[in-house]
Amino acid sequence: MIPRLHERTHRPHDSLAEALGRPVSPNEGLTEYTVVAHWPGLDYFTLDDEQKIWTSVQWAEHLEDPYLEHPFAASPDDDRRAILHLDVRLHPDDRELTGPEWAEAAHRLARAAGIEIPGKEHGCRWIAVQAQPGRIDVIANLIHLDGAWHAPPADILRRLSDEARRIEQDLHLIPVRTGPSRPAIRPAPTASAQLASVLMQLADEQIGPLATVRGLVEHTAHRIARQPGAAGIDTAHRLKLMARRLHAIQQDLDTTAAHLIQPRVATVPPAARHTAHRSP
Repeated sequence: MIPRLHERTHRPHDSLAEALGRPVSPNEGLTEYTVVAHWPGLDYFTLDDEQKIWTSVQWAEHLEDPYLEHPFAASPDDDRRAILHLDVRLHPDDRELTGPEWAEAAHRLARAAGIEIPGKEHGCRWIAVQAQPGRIDVIANLIHLDGAWHAPPADILRRLSDEARRIEQDLHLIPVRTGPSRPAIRPAPTASAQLASVLMQLADEQIGPLATVRGLVEHTAHRIARQPGAAGIDTAHRLKLMARRLHAIQQDLDTTAAHLIQPRVATVPPAARHTAHRSP
């Protein structure tokens, strides 16, 4: 299992769309086979709800509601990007997990990330989406029900990685690294590997420059969308499209980097045909 933590954003719609592999829709209902787990407090919202299946847009709005209920909630450094998104992918050769297994993995990852604290009644809203083969996405709003801001642990990536190793062991999955325990001798990096490293740094979701630019564009779009008038809405829409293009560039850079570090298969020229020369 390989966990990945995405750059925090202001709205859950893009995160949910990425988890689904398609845009959110007001017409597509997501059943319990797609939203395989969620925060415990969700039962209070669905207890008297005649509509048992929510659309993907309704799920996104549910995650976005804390912004409206607590408009001044922010982190200590005045950061309003409250949408946390992480995904975990299985090894390509792993077996297909059952719904309960995905749900168990989601709850364990949510606890490792600190967004679900057992016994805490006013915690974060979060859902787990299993819509693509071998992958699960956990999306949360860091604003608690009481308006407090939840700060993820500083070592969240290490915690997620450690929990992923335990889940692998408990569910008998293929571990990330297999092979002899003795340390292998690392060859000197090739020119292709060095260039791939540069591309991966550019595309990095945590500290990469493109991720920073994308975050600023999304933040600007979010603020402009709140301005009155159609011009602001149109500008915000264009900025969101720019942010999506930046994200696509990041993915293209990742793919290019992966191609660079793949071992090249040497092309062996076909053996020259030996022609028999007849004696004159």
